[in-house]
Amino acid sequence: MENSSLTPQPGHLYVVATPIGNLADLTDRARAILGAVDLVACEDTRTTGALLSRLGLNRELFAYHEHNETEAAEHLADLLAAGKSIAVVSDAGTPAISDPGFRVVRACRRRHLPVVPVPGPSAVIAVLSASGLPTNGFLYAGFLPPKSAARITFFERHREFPYTIALFESCHRIDKAVAEIVSGLGAERVICVAKEVTKLHETFLTGPAADVQARLAKTSLRGEFVLLIAPAGFTL
Repeated sequence: MENSSLTPQPGHLYVVATPIGNLADLTDRARAILGAVDLVACEDTRTTGALLSRLGLNRELFAYHEHNETEAAEHLADLLAAGKSIAVVSDAGTPAISDPGFRVVRACRRRHLPVVPVPGPSAVIAVLSASGLPTNGFLYAGFLPPKSAARITFFERHREFPYTIALFESCHRIDKAVAEIVSGLGAERVICVAKEVTKLHETFLTGPAADVQARLAKTSLRGEFVLLIAPAGFTL
């Protein structure tokens, strides 16, 4: 009998997680959905086109990114209402988690159109699971502000937050953010800096902030970073 979860249904939006580095992390279900929907809405048609090509798939692509997301979301919802099946993907990981996806999902919910998650890789969850920091609860706060004063204010505001804080940070600012943690939250505050997760140069730096800062100074700052901050008083 055919597995109906692998067959896109008319008028359904599929929120499909794609690999964050290792292509083998793509699920069978994600592959099946991407290979059969009427349209794939993606952050960058070049990136997603290359992924589909490597999978031997050929689908119509629609550019759906931060610069056109508001208007494109309504257009995609119109197509869904007309019976098209659509998958939304980001360049890597799970759509709508600091990546485009939220607005088209919201448009669908407003119109009572079906939205189906096709779960898979997420950099935040991957790093949390392997960091050694507490995972009984966490705050995901997306990207840190680009300006130093705003980052310092964020750290100060969450100084006594009782759970792990999970953040994304740019390769251009990760060293500054860690230095601000050392000066603002203390050299002994336990943090984890992870980069290039699931890729060839995957790196985890976990420990007191001052120690991580010293090790980070000897590490290439190329790549994408996840930053975790443990609750005050936590020790490894």
